[in-house]
Amino acid sequence: MGMTRGEKWFMSANVLFFIVLMVIMVYPFWYMIMGSLSDSSLTADGGLFLLPAGFSFSAYLAVFQNVSILSGFKVTLITTVAGAFLGTFLSAAMAYALSKKRLRGQGIVLFLVLFTMLFSGGMIPSYLLVKELHMVDSYGALILPGLMSAWNIFVMIGFMRGLPEEVEEAAKIDGANDLGIFFRIVLPLSKPVLSTVGLFIAVGYWNDFFSSVLYATNKDMWQLQMVLKDLISNTSAAISQAGIAISVQQEVNAFTVKMASIIVSSLPILIVYPFLQKHFVKGALIGSVKG
Repeated sequence: MGMTRGEKWFMSANVLFFIVLMVIMVYPFWYMIMGSLSDSSLTADGGLFLLPAGFSFSAYLAVFQNVSILSGFKVTLITTVAGAFLGTFLSAAMAYALSKKRLRGQGIVLFLVLFTMLFSGGMIPSYLLVKELHMVDSYGALILPGLMSAWNIFVMIGFMRGLPEEVEEAAKIDGANDLGIFFRIVLPLSKPVLSTVGLFIAVGYWNDFFSSVLYATNKDMWQLQMVLKDLISNTSAAISQAGIAISVQQEVNAFTVKMASIIVSSLPILIVYPFLQKHFVKGALIGSVKG
């Protein structure tokens, strides 16, 4: 059946709206790419960049020669990989236990987990705890406080409650215990929700800024976002102290280095996301509906 005139107008308006929305969301990222590739002498006056003003990779050379950026990359990569792996595994283990109604005290534990979504100890008690554990300026301070999230646990509980109980019962008949069922059956069947929660946790660690503010007094332990904040706030001083070759410093300015730094820091997550998108959508939907 053909569309009526009103339906055609409505469809056209929808298409136009989403094109405008796409441009609004995509242009800032495009602007940063074009700005980072522009010649520093042509960007002094600012403006809108649909194409590079001139063309130069000097800003990227400056970023990759920046010792602070490389150090921040190392710290962030370690915290992201370790935090995502440990956080996903521990959340899955806790969710599996709490998804079983036969667990004694299940209601109390679920309430305590939910309670942490509504109330927290606060910034000062968290810092005092980390300090008393002698973890300031360590990877433990950057990883452990944000390792587990009540939201992620509830998403996993909803998914695991939807798994067929007959599979676990068959495994028990074959002699498997709870640990064997968890590792050999539940985890392989939970790949969609594991990928979803793993991506949530990884993005959280990659974008983490506040942990470095609280727990890292040594610049060598700053995460990438903290390094970028320092670079953006004090660009000229940061560039001159970063070990960048003088010839490269003369070919860049604050604007191009800022743009290149933001692009470089965003690129790893943008590369990873497409490979997890299928599992991400499936895991988020199943985990939110079932339970």
